[in-house]
Amino acid sequence: MKAKDLRDQTVEELEASLHDLKKELFELRNELRQNKKLDKPHLLKSNRKDIARILTVLSAKKVATS
Repeated sequence: MKAKDLRDQTVEELEASLHDLKKELFELRNELRQNKKLDKPHLLKSNRKDIARILTVLSAKKVATS
């Protein structure tokens, strides 16, 4: 996920993506706690970074509209 692509999306689309990523991160963490092992552990880091990108773009959009 690139920040350039995120800037083209609307606030509603960004919030929906944010919700989906947070849900996926929650499920990955639960799987890690239950099984003590993940099939794709790199997804934890990439999801956290994607969430940070979305939050950055969202805050920039909210400041721009103010």
